[in-house]
Formats: sequence, structure tokens, C-alpha cells
Amino acid sequence: MPAERIDGLIDAHTHLASAKARTKEEVDAIVARAVEAGVERICTVGDGLEEAELALQAAHFNERVVAACAIHPTRAQELDDGARSRLTEMAADPRCVAVGETGIDTYWLEHDPERTAPLEVQEEALRWHIDLAVQSGKALMIHNREGDAELMRILADAPRPEHVILHCFSSPIEVAREALDRGYVLSFAGNVTFKRNDFLREAAALAPAGQYLVETDAPYMTPEPFRGARNEPAFIGHTAKVIAEARGADVTQVAQEIGETFSQVYGV
Repeated sequence: MPAERIDGLIDAHTHLASAKARTKEEVDAIVARAVEAGVERICTVGDGLEEAELALQAAHFNERVVAACAIHPTRAQELDDGARSRLTEMAADPRCVAVGETGIDTYWLEHDPERTAPLEVQEEALRWHIDLAVQSGKALMIHNREGDAELMRILADAPRPEHVILHCFSSPIEVAREALDRGYVLSFAGNVTFKRNDFLREAAALAPAGQYLVETDAPYMTPEPFRGARNEPAFIGHTAKVIAEARGADVTQVAQEIGETFSQVYGV
């Protein structure tokens, strides 16, 4: 269930299509529940070409929704000429505010290599998406799962988009410090509420205003105390409260800061 209403919240990264919200009526229903919880704006994300199409469609369905479009690193082998052409068109759409999620994922390389793209294919795809973000003037939205060294190396020597977002930030505090020093934005999901993740709350406290966001990554990463339930944007208040506690700030201040960062990074 949603937390008590906190006005001015945003959800910087969610997957409406994965949450079975594909028609205008389904999108509007999830957005309406989020609005009841105080959420003003939502960025929905595609992890492959089909879902990117649905994300952009949702952004045209509802004025509170914007989209991010890309090919997920575990599906990087799908970035063929046709996908490149279509993603370039999507990035030019005013309702697309970010190129993502793209990045590096070595978790599945270790646990189930047939489920993911080889590392060199992931790197090639990431570099292509970086170039698209630079050329389109859109933010770069990064997925990183156990790929800290590779990701930070690539981002350091690639062209620099104006805004780089490390979505569902889950890396050690040393990576948080380096990312913040480079000017990246850390986006925190429901895992910042998990009891064992003191290091993520430390990172949330470390990030200055303008360099942190809050997201659901729904329908995944449901925050405490509702782990096991399907996540959705209406749950974002639970995560915002934990971040506010970590920062020693009022949750209304956190809502204001993330709202301003959302506007600046996504250009809305």
C-alpha cells in the first residue's frame, strides 16, 4: 500500500509495460494511484525495443509520464541496424527524455551466460547509446549490475552526455564517491530500504542536492515493509522517507530536491 501522501514526489525510473500497463486505461490507472500518493511525474523505461516503444507510447498517453528508451545490456545483441535507426528516432521525440537503460551487467555472465550478451557486445552497445545521448542532448540512464570497473572505465573515456544517471544505484560507497565527483546522479530504488544495505543509505546521505533521485524500478525492488508485493510508483514514498532519514532531512525537503533534479536532468 502507498505511504501517507507526500506531495511533490517523482518516480525517476519505472517499467509500466512490465507492470502490465500497456493501454491508455492501464497507464492512467497506475498514474492515478501514484497521484493519490503525491507523485507528480514518472519516467517509464524500456529494456528492449518493444518495451521502449511501449514506454514512449505511455508518455504520449499521459502528460505526467515521460520515457527513456534503449536496449538493456543483457539484450545488447539485439542492437542491430534496425534498432539503432528506431532508437535514434525515439530519442528525437520530445516525450523521450533519456537514453536508457543501457550499461554493463556481469551478473548473468557469471550465473547464466546464455541469458545475456557477451561483455564486448555490451560495451559496444553502451558506447553507441552514449553517442546517441550526446547527439540527442538527452540524459544517459545507466544500468550497472556487478560491472563497476568496466562501467566507470567506459564512462571515463567516452564522450560525456550532459547528465549521467546511475539507476538503482547498488555499488559500494567508493564507487558512489567517484561517481559524485564526476558529476553523475545517483538514483536510489527500494533496495535502499533493505535492512542490510547501510552502504546505500550512506551513499544517499553523501549525495548533494542535484545529484540524487528516487525511483521504484517497478514492478521490481519493492521497498520495505512490502517486499514480496508487486511494486508500483505509488510506493515511492516509502523509499523517499528512508532517504530523508539517512540525510537527516524532512521528507518534504527531499521531495522538493528530487523534483528539481528530475526537472533539470530530464529537461521537463
